[in-house]
Parts: sequence; structure tokens; C-alpha cells
Amino acid sequence: MASIYSFKVKNRKGEDVDLADYKGKVLLIVNTATGCGFTPQYEGLENLYKKYHKSGLEILDFPCNQFGHQALGTDEEIHEFCTAKYNTTFDQMSKIEVNGDNTDPLYEYLKREIADDPEPKGMKNKLAMKAIGAMPGVSREKGFIKWNFTKFIVDKDGKVVGRYGPTDTPDQMEKSIEELVDSIDK
Repeated sequence: MASIYSFKVKNRKGEDVDLADYKGKVLLIVNTATGCGFTPQYEGLENLYKKYHKSGLEILDFPCNQFGHQALGTDEEIHEFCTAKYNTTFDQMSKIEVNGDNTDPLYEYLKREIADDPEPKGMKNKLAMKAIGAMPGVSREKGFIKWNFTKFIVDKDGKVVGRYGPTDTPDQMEKSIEELVDSIDK
């Protein structure tokens, strides 16, 4: 049976990153885009990272260009944008796909572990979901990632314990993260 620690991903420089290196850490894994209406969530993500990193929080940022082509540019250009505009310091990985035929294996795993993405709120997101359903190679399979900034929380034992939708802000996840990182020090 696979665990979060059996996966390897690529960082923004194209180097292999073994998720086993994160054992004992709380992970917040998020698919992002720099041209999205939710992009300002980078600020909240960085605030969480600064506040809880020393207590064991790691954020893994996976740019994804599948939703409205809102993650344009190279991995390095995306990184430069995030560091210049939002002063991000957490780990940024290489651009991936989170739905469809080319879904990254890590995201296949995350979607299997917690398939019930909270329903998006508002007409704009409902229209976006309809448009996504029509994208070539993307079906609305169980666990379907609905948009940029879907977030997964993984506890220090490697169990996927939370899934938050794009409209859920980093502030709304803070209590859950605080409970998990505090347990690291016990």
C-alpha cells in the first residue's frame, strides 16, 4: 500500500525530491497558479509557513496550468513572481497536472485518500467547474480537483487528514495546522 512517503516529485529546478524526507513533518500541499483570482492566498500561505515552520510545517507548492491557463511561464518565472510579489519562502515544486490522463501520481494518491473536495461557492466557481468538465483529457472523476488552490493537509505520520477547496483561505486552516504541529513538540 502506498503512503505519502513513497512518492518522489520534482522541485522547480527539476531535481528529485523524496517525500520520505518530510517524515515527522506536517505538510500542506497545494496546487497553485500565479494568474488566478485566488493567487493572493500566497500571502496567507506564507504567513502560515512563517508562523509554524519551526514547529514542523512544510508547504509544498505545485504550480498547475490546467485551470484557465493561469500558471503561465517556466517554473523559474513562477518562482520569481511568487518571491517578488508575496515573499514566499516555502518549497515550490515543478509544474504538474492534477486531473486527467497526465495527473501526477502524488495527486492521484491525494485524491484517493480524500475525494470529497468541498463544493465551491458562488456562480463564478460553478461556471469554472462546468468549463473544466469540458476540458480535453479531464473528467469529473471521484476526487476531481475543481480549481487552483485546492489544499491537502498531511499529518506528521503521513496520513492525509484534510482537504480544503479553493475558496477556503489559509486562515481557515490555521486551527487544524496548529493542532497538528503542536503535537510534534509533545
